[in-house]
Amino acid sequence: MKLVLAAALAVLAGPALAQSVALQGPDGQAATLSAADLAALPHVSVTATQHGKTSTFEGVPLGDIVARVGAAQGKAVHGAELATVIRITGKDGYQVVLGLAETDPGTRAGKVLLVDRADGAPLPAGDGPFRIVVSDDLRPARSARMVEKIEVIRLSTAKPAAAAHH
Repeated sequence: MKLVLAAALAVLAGPALAQSVALQGPDGQAATLSAADLAALPHVSVTATQHGKTSTFEGVPLGDIVARVGAAQGKAVHGAELATVIRITGKDGYQVVLGLAETDPGTRAGKVLLVDRADGAPLPAGDGPFRIVVSDDLRPARSARMVEKIEVIRLSTAKPAAAAHH
């Protein structure tokens, strides 16, 4: 009986262990963000309509998430950093790309969030445990679901300006 119970608990724990996002920074920095880690971070909410349904999503700004692995933020998002992208990959292989500047509230008013809740509840299995929501997109094509990997990739071939002050 103990063996059956242990096997059942292992099966139940499996999905919980899989509830994380792999992060990769522009210089190879790596981190893993678990569902508990994300839940502990300060959340903001945004209301967005996707596929004809309006929902209130709660999550963490994507810029704050990628800053954990070395991505520029705020006034540092200028020059060569304007050619830095974020590739988001879902469990089903779906990929979207956003410019780093799109995640900066000083650059644009729309919000890009890594969400873990919709309408006050955890995301349903087919969407979560994590989803990207781009609040002001006219259609939700970049609101990737079942997010499991977020990579920050520098595309610029320009040399960073040495201690330039703007």
